[in-house]
Amino acid sequence: AMILVRFDEVSLEFGDQVILHEASIAIESGERVCLIGRNGAGKTSMLRLITGALQPDGGEIQYKNDIVISQLEQMLPEDTGQTVHEMVASGLETVLALRTEYEALAAGDDPDRHALRELESLQHRIDALDGWHIEQRVETIITELNLPAERRVAELSGGWQRRVALARALISKPDLLLLDEPTNHLDIVAIQWLEDNIYAYPGSVLFITHDRAFLQRLATRIVELDRTRLVSWPGGYHNFQRRKEKALEDERTENRLFDKKLAEEEIWIRQGIKARRTRNEGRVRALAAMRAQRAARPAMADRARISIDQADNSGRKVIRAYNITHGYGGQTLFRNFSLKVMRGDRIALIGNNGVGKSTLLRILLGEIEPLEGTVKHGMGLEIGYFDQMREKLDTEKSIADNVGDGSDYIRINGKQQHIVGYLKGFLFSPKRSMTPVKALSGGERNRVILAKLFTRPTNLLVLDEPTNDLDVETMEVLERRLVEYEGTLIVVSHDREFVDNVVTSTLVFENDGRLTEYIGGYSDWMRRGHRLAEVDRPDNLADLEKPGAAVQHKQRKNRKLSYRQQYELDRLPEKIEALEAAIKILEQEVAAETFYRRPPDETQATLGALEDRIAELDRVTEHYFELEGLREQFEAEKRDNV
Repeated sequence: AMILVRFDEVSLEFGDQVILHEASIAIESGERVCLIGRNGAGKTSMLRLITGALQPDGGEIQYKNDIVISQLEQMLPEDTGQTVHEMVASGLETVLALRTEYEALAAGDDPDRHALRELESLQHRIDALDGWHIEQRVETIITELNLPAERRVAELSGGWQRRVALARALISKPDLLLLDEPTNHLDIVAIQWLEDNIYAYPGSVLFITHDRAFLQRLATRIVELDRTRLVSWPGGYHNFQRRKEKALEDERTENRLFDKKLAEEEIWIRQGIKARRTRNEGRVRALAAMRAQRAARPAMADRARISIDQADNSGRKVIRAYNITHGYGGQTLFRNFSLKVMRGDRIALIGNNGVGKSTLLRILLGEIEPLEGTVKHGMGLEIGYFDQMREKLDTEKSIADNVGDGSDYIRINGKQQHIVGYLKGFLFSPKRSMTPVKALSGGERNRVILAKLFTRPTNLLVLDEPTNDLDVETMEVLERRLVEYEGTLIVVSHDREFVDNVVTSTLVFENDGRLTEYIGGYSDWMRRGHRLAEVDRPDNLADLEKPGAAVQHKQRKNRKLSYRQQYELDRLPEKIEALEAAIKILEQEVAAETFYRRPPDETQATLGALEDRIAELDRVTEHYFELEGLREQFEAEKRDNV
């Protein structure tokens, strides 16, 4: 592997906040590295150091020669009036600039030796970046990602704008692709689409995410930004969790032993004057060094502790919905839908963007009247509703004022608690809790909203996308608290792992227009092999302004296998060969005269392995013919359209 970027003892500070202190790390080719750390620890700043948007205060950052780096930003660009085609092409600005320079030089009269050398060098650089076929590359990636080329970016939904932004980031074929929270505000279908595309991407990827299913599937290594240092953990997320817990335990033990030894030395130095006259200077120097080491030790990070105030139990029947039908502008979201929510139920609403999850929530809460049907609430309901967009925070006031409504103490489950202590559990230091809300990042604002919500006594918690922008650690603490919460819980979330960890049933918006309740979490529903309804497709948006037939024709003509499908199709023949070879070896083993003289558990294991390989071969072969059939169908369509 080749080193693409190396941090050599890099330090970075903002005012009195130290982000990195003499941190070193190398990113190699062919890696997918996930950068994790708390909100506000400086993960985005680290990406900005790599792109050169920030300069380090100390140390240096080295790059491979002619490295190409591109980034999928956390925020989507402002509306520039560009079409999808123009925005994707803008990812090749560097190459375009080189070509313009080349063409200007080449057009000059009778170039001298110096100009010829310059032309040759430019030509090499353009060759290296495959910069002569720009139009073709734009066409190819637009087709691969199935994007509506002629539409204006501003008319697309957030999820589709993000797909366009990814195409723009990928088109320069970067050696290193940087992704900052790429799944934010994407629905499940779009997250899985992104996952597949990043998984198949041949370059290196450095990404920040709070979606643990996404992290577990993609990361080949985890780098943690922990108290100004960068710590590398090989393997995926589950491996990291296990090893991190052990490392923290070891650190605590080591600190305890060190502190005990230091205390003994401090007693020794305080012993009478007599001892001091003859004291051992080496030991005094060692004590001074120990004191310095103790002072420089990074504080163990506070752990998140989240408390939820629980009201008295509600009645047994919480919400009863009868034959609800609702929709907007002639489009029905759901019809004749009935639901019984009983005390202690824990339900997740699962569906892609635009299918009506938030609308259904608000109908169940009685905030919206359905077109048809009725909703009844049980007795004694105390509802806590978390809706990211609607929760009003006073941005001029501090975190503590917002959460405590101006009071220094809050009551949680009958106990008085100081607001600063309560906020420490949501990972706000005493100093930070005095900061005005307007200075906070998105993830921190979310933590403030949750902290405020959980100070109210509730027995029905309704959470609409509670996990957006939360760091992984806070998510896990939130999950543990929600699991212990004895009231009733309704959540909307695109975070597959979160849903698996906190709910006992799912309400799913499926692709045949049905809204169905299932026992279990997201993975349990996945295993049924059903599909989610998709509303957010660019062709559904075509009604905004009917584009000319040419555009639609062009999109239809360009149907071909996706990047992922083509990648699989190319590799399946090898896989089939390998399976056939393995089966042949096992069959020869079984056919041997001595085979059945072996112990029964050995023969069973071999026969089982043979059976598994044959089943796998059937499955893989069927998949191969399926993809091959699709490819032929698209080829035929292309011929018919020409």
